[in-house]
Amino acid sequence: MIILPNIQGVVARTAHPLGCHQAVLNQINYVKSAPQVANGPKKVLVLGASSGFGLASRISLAFGGAKADTIGVSFERGPSEKGVGTAGWYNNIYFRQEAEKEGLVAKNFVGDAFSATTREQVVDYIKHEFGGSVDLVVYSLATGVRPNPETGELWRSSIKTSGAPVIGPTINIEHDSLESMEVGTATSDEMEATIKVMGGEDWQGWIDYLYESGVLACGCKTVAYSYVGPEVTYPIYHHGTLGRAKAHLHDTADELNQKMQVFGGEAYVSVCKALVTKASVFIPAFSPYILSLFKVMKEKGTHEGCIEQMQRLFAQRLYSDKPWVPVDGARLIRMDDWELEPETQQEVKRLMSQMTVDNFRQVGDYAGYKSDFMQLNGFGFSEVNYDSPVNMEELTLLQP
Repeated sequence: MIILPNIQGVVARTAHPLGCHQAVLNQINYVKSAPQVANGPKKVLVLGASSGFGLASRISLAFGGAKADTIGVSFERGPSEKGVGTAGWYNNIYFRQEAEKEGLVAKNFVGDAFSATTREQVVDYIKHEFGGSVDLVVYSLATGVRPNPETGELWRSSIKTSGAPVIGPTINIEHDSLESMEVGTATSDEMEATIKVMGGEDWQGWIDYLYESGVLACGCKTVAYSYVGPEVTYPIYHHGTLGRAKAHLHDTADELNQKMQVFGGEAYVSVCKALVTKASVFIPAFSPYILSLFKVMKEKGTHEGCIEQMQRLFAQRLYSDKPWVPVDGARLIRMDDWELEPETQQEVKRLMSQMTVDNFRQVGDYAGYKSDFMQLNGFGFSEVNYDSPVNMEELTLLQP
């Protein structure tokens, strides 16, 4: 069959397997040519490993110098009568294939990272087939729903403000349009549910379980990913449900860091730059900022995608030749440092002030924004012939 992109709003309903393979290869090629991770971990667990920062972390640590064996946990769907499956499904497959070519272990667990069963399976594998311990745990889960481990009821996150409603422009990728959208005020229940889903509670639960199971190596590190952004995004992000959840995540890092000191371990949050990910496209009124930011940073030569960010994080921050990890006053690793340069932000504000429904493609980098989104789902790679039929029978035989 010939697989065509099917976009509804900001959701891709199809993925191209060969494009996903190309995306993995491109990231592998980048980290091999970049400054290497010289003192990296050797046994890594990545929670949320199939796309975005999680996938980039896994690729960086396997192919960017550390030559790490990895375990990836993600919730993805394979091909069926309902469709070709998700991009993450194929990312897992092709990452494993490429890693195994270089003699690396690349174990995939496809399932609910929030479930006790998944935790048990991962620990059992670490104990009996992965050398007994891990020396880095990456927490990169991005989801809108998390089950209450005690009752089974679902917490659902909301993207809302904590003050007055905010009306702002947002991108509709399906129609290539800039539309107005209102972000309402969160109730206390919505705020609490978002913190439960996107805060640090599950991260802490994983680390506690791994520690109690005896599979965290001496000196093990753990890192989770966050975003803060400039003041221009505060009404939507920093002051809203997302910001409250991220604040909880940051506090969790400090709690985990104290706990892990008993075995020489460390816990950090890395604040990353604004990028196009499967999660970020859902943030209302955020896309005009990203369009402007991309335009400015590409012109200045400071733009990074997920893979560039993660390679720099591991090579120059978490595993540099320094005896300590450089952090700010809040003990955060600031990978958004280039984004927040005053000169960059001044120019971004100027572009945003000029942006309208008629000129947003020219004022901002909409072409780059959409290209990044399409490539997340395997489309838009010049190396792939999208007019060529894909053998779905062969693909159904592939397993992560």
